[in-house]
Amino acid sequence: MTTVPLPVNAATEIENRKAEHIRLCLEGDVQFQQLTSGFESYRFTHCCLPELDHSDINLQTTFLGKNLGAPLLISSMTGGTELARLVNTRLATVAQRYRLAMGVGSQRIALEQPHLASTFAVRSLAPDILLLANLGAVQLNYGCGIDQCLHLVNSLEADALILHLNPLQECVQSRGDTNFRGLLNKIAQICQQLPVPVVVKEVGNGISAAMAQKFIDAGVTAIDVAGAGGTSWAKVESERAKDNKQRRLGQVFGDWGLPTAECLISIRAIAPTIPLIASGGLRNGLDVAKAIALGADIAGLARPFLEAAVESEAAVDELVEVLIAELKTALFCTDNATLLELKNSGALQRVSGAH
Repeated sequence: MTTVPLPVNAATEIENRKAEHIRLCLEGDVQFQQLTSGFESYRFTHCCLPELDHSDINLQTTFLGKNLGAPLLISSMTGGTELARLVNTRLATVAQRYRLAMGVGSQRIALEQPHLASTFAVRSLAPDILLLANLGAVQLNYGCGIDQCLHLVNSLEADALILHLNPLQECVQSRGDTNFRGLLNKIAQICQQLPVPVVVKEVGNGISAAMAQKFIDAGVTAIDVAGAGGTSWAKVESERAKDNKQRRLGQVFGDWGLPTAECLISIRAIAPTIPLIASGGLRNGLDVAKAIALGADIAGLARPFLEAAVESEAAVDELVEVLIAELKTALFCTDNATLLELKNSGALQRVSGAH
């Protein structure tokens, strides 16, 4: 594999951007304001007498061939800085404890600055988890190919590769990579050549059913809808922008995208069996339960895990306990002992008058 090192100033810029992204996601006004994930438009039918013992509720599932203790994915967030190393370490340690899935942030920086690859390396802490490598799909037009993808998967000892899609973020980002021409064919080639599954993921603006069908036809193994309703990367890049044009672009498109619930329903309607991840604006275990009921196989959360991981490993542990308790409560109060029962129960109803 060959990598093209960036000039020192460009490499430093990427590292600084990673650090800024963490800070803005935690402290900035970068959440969707008008557009929501859509889960508030749905409500479970309460069962006043579940014929269950709460202790019998089973959240175990399998995804991409790996056993999970709960249908939870610690969504891809970060890497490339010392704070990112600490965050990834804490997240992976807890993921192993509860057998959760975990994705790392974009590993492009590890290709360009190999000494930073260790900020992503968590397999020794989490030998049994479903671990997902991550690269921006657009990088396939900027010098990355099968060799680089293989390198990222192997260096992480990952079970699958996420190719993330972020056209809006790249438009708003100063000097963003905006040549997306021909990427579908290149994604198809990676799917054919890579020995592990390929997951296509948006970054918070959603994937439509029509696009999902194209990815399925291209050979993608799983889809993470990553819909609107959580962190807006247009707003993140707007906050970082040094010029008025880019700042305004991010503000105007700050609430652009497809709500997560909408993506789930539309994709599941045309693809009943594709492994499907719900992410984008999920904030608690009730959201996870709604996502599962709408057709997701597992659900990803990012910001709640980031906030906890910056605080301490104990805070991440506490968050997982709360998420599991919330999810189990939703199953118990709808008289469902398993995730499959929940998915097939018809217990989730659209609220009358919801838009």
